[in-house]
Amino acid sequence: MSNYSSCISKAVAEDKLLFRSELSNDDELITVTQFPWIKVTRNDFESIHTDAEPKGPHFEFITKVLTALLKSYVYISNSFYELESLFVDYWNNHNRQKSWCVGPLCLAKKVQRTERDEPFYEKPTWIQWLDQKLNEGSTVLYVAFGSQAEISQEQLKEIADGLEESEVNFLWVIRKKLGDGFQGRVKGRGIIVRDWVDQMEILMHKSVTGFLSHCGWNSVLESLCAGVPILAWPMIAEQHLNARMVVEEIKVGLRVETCNGSVRGFVKKEALIKMVKELMEGENGTVVSEKVKEVSDMANKAMEEGTGSSWRKLDKLIEEFCIRKEKKMSIE
Repeated sequence: MSNYSSCISKAVAEDKLLFRSELSNDDELITVTQFPWIKVTRNDFESIHTDAEPKGPHFEFITKVLTALLKSYVYISNSFYELESLFVDYWNNHNRQKSWCVGPLCLAKKVQRTERDEPFYEKPTWIQWLDQKLNEGSTVLYVAFGSQAEISQEQLKEIADGLEESEVNFLWVIRKKLGDGFQGRVKGRGIIVRDWVDQMEILMHKSVTGFLSHCGWNSVLESLCAGVPILAWPMIAEQHLNARMVVEEIKVGLRVETCNGSVRGFVKKEALIKMVKELMEGENGTVVSEKVKEVSDMANKAMEEGTGSSWRKLDKLIEEFCIRKEKKMSIE
């Protein structure tokens, strides 16, 4: 979870912004009092945040998480300070449990990927397909919505039709089968993958220049680290806040357009085609593509051995824990 989403969630809850009586609907923009340049809607939050008396398994889970956090010594964050310094500082100035940024952890396995590139490594079919597109001088849109969100068949059809008619090359990771001869019609331009994939390996491939994503935090970080701009389509949990961070705060992505303007609205194929083309070929796509490369450089520097901010923070955290342990042992 990003420090941005943690801070916004906390600020909204403290000021009871989602329960204001003057709100006419769940899509009305609300100014976050403690961060007045940021606006959110009720639909940016799950029902646990908008119900006056929340209950159920999700509420119980969140309660346990918050209880554990309050009992913790520190809050270890899979992020890097340079990405969201304002929100890290805000969190640390308003909470006993300080946020320690030790990421992006996806860059910790960079060496493993390099070592795998040897004669014994057989590339998956989708990596071979990406290699082919690279050799052709073509760019590819990577499409993945995570493993938790349930997408209706009606919405899936709009996505499939939109990708087919967009004329862009795409690699779509999806568990469900797509009927009506879709794979045959997009053969050569699109590939469907139902197996587990190394997402970072795909995003790092030089042919991939865009990511249609649900904006789960790990996916956001992997895209940032790979220098790939995001077309944000949030669905559940804090993904809507992550999408706002990506598009409005750090400006490394664009957002899909829903048919009714709601952040949880239905996306028609025409709107998807429009935004896919904008990300891959348009002026706004060029702007966010240049910006995300700057962020990628910052992420890699943060993880540099010995000198990076995240590396040094992890060293300092280990040192503090060792000192605490020694003190505890001396008392015992």
